[in-house]
Amino acid sequence: MAVEVVYRSTRDPEQLFMDKAEADRHDKMLELAETLRDVLQKAVPSLSEQQGEELGIFMAKNRAVFAKAFKNQAEALNELEMPG
Repeated sequence: MAVEVVYRSTRDPEQLFMDKAEADRHDKMLELAETLRDVLQKAVPSLSEQQGEELGIFMAKNRAVFAKAFKNQAEALNELEMPG
């Protein structure tokens, strides 16, 4: 019988990872997504919670691209892969 160590995300308990660093990265991404959602919903009150969550996760997953764009490299946004 083999024993397998898995790590569970604290913010997404159904998500399991084989490596602690990967689980930590996922938790940090979700934490950023939550903060982004809150900011976006304050800035655009008509934004639904679902839309805010989707936007927050999209931006958090693509944080490196957005960071480049915010540093006067707007063309970096061409690197984004759109969902759907």
